[in-house]
Amino acid sequence: MLGPPGAGKGTQAQVLATKLGVPTISTGDILRAAVKNGTSVGLEAKGYMDRGELVPDSVVIGVFLDRVSQDDCKTGYIFDGMPRNLAQAKELDRQGIQIDTALSIEISDAEIEKRLTGRRVCPDCAETFHVEFGPPKKDGMCDRCDAVLIIREDDKAETVRQRLAVYHAETEPLKDYYKSQGKLITVENINGIDEATAAVLKALGI
Repeated sequence: MLGPPGAGKGTQAQVLATKLGVPTISTGDILRAAVKNGTSVGLEAKGYMDRGELVPDSVVIGVFLDRVSQDDCKTGYIFDGMPRNLAQAKELDRQGIQIDTALSIEISDAEIEKRLTGRRVCPDCAETFHVEFGPPKKDGMCDRCDAVLIIREDDKAETVRQRLAVYHAETEPLKDYYKSQGKLITVENINGIDEATAAVLKALGI
């Protein structure tokens, strides 16, 4: 799954994972778990994530190689946010990790900033809301556990702009890389999860 942060890659990856019966492997989820657990990798990654910068390839590749070696990945998997640059893509190729299709969700920077800066997260149960697209029933409070919602560091406006700049410089070139291999499929982002899912499934011929 390719596309800028906030394009809906994670949501569509989960839909595809359920439909295809394979796991979704997300860079963000794996690294945030490491941060939460206070592992050495997590502490190293936290500084980069807070600044909206990419976590070093050596850290990411090691985590992913370990993950895809697990039993639930034997019949396939969906990468969400991996690879993030050409070096990672080429290393995956060298490691024999075969990518069948690179699906890119296309969306403007302005729409991304609107989406991400409005996101609110519960620090206790990790439930996610949006001030415009999916607000909590009680302003600023989690519907599930009544905790005070927070704005993640990487969802703040300044950090979002930095994340987009990093995406355009480091990740967007992957589209040409996979296009040259005949593996790239693009989908224009559509507001509304159901409509976006329909477009993704049609593009993939599922």
